[in-house]
Amino acid sequence: MSEKKENEEVKQDNQEQNELTKIKQELEDITDRYKRVLAEFENHKKRSIKERENLYNSILSDIVEGMLPILDNLENAVKVETKDEEYKKGIELVLKQFKDTLKSKGVEEIKALGETFDPELHEAVSSIQDDTKGEKEIVQEYRKGYKIGTKIIRHSMVVVAN
Repeated sequence: MSEKKENEEVKQDNQEQNELTKIKQELEDITDRYKRVLAEFENHKKRSIKERENLYNSILSDIVEGMLPILDNLENAVKVETKDEEYKKGIELVLKQFKDTLKSKGVEEIKALGETFDPELHEAVSSIQDDTKGEKEIVQEYRKGYKIGTKIIRHSMVVVAN
């Protein structure tokens, strides 16, 4: 009887071990699925944030693009010689306020003068031969360019040497 009892206990232990192994496997499967879903969610969250930023920058660049001719006119108005210094100071203040507002929204001027020509940032409208300047060096800027982050709002119109 004792042998029979031991066999039953061994069978029961084996069944319990099998159930325990099965439960462990299910737990590993569930844990793996949880980790995959969590990773997918994190990726989705990052992708959504990036898409939202891109949309914001796109909308902002469309708005700013429409305002750039106004900025150009303000800059030209500051360059004009006038007898009324108060009037000129007023234009300079408006120009500074305009530029500060654009800067606060992440809009930056594209550097041009003295830089090497980059077709991603600059639009060459003519070229000159000048041995004192480096190759593809920008020597004159007709119109300033602007960008938000890596998105170009408007290319700089420039004259390139050599």
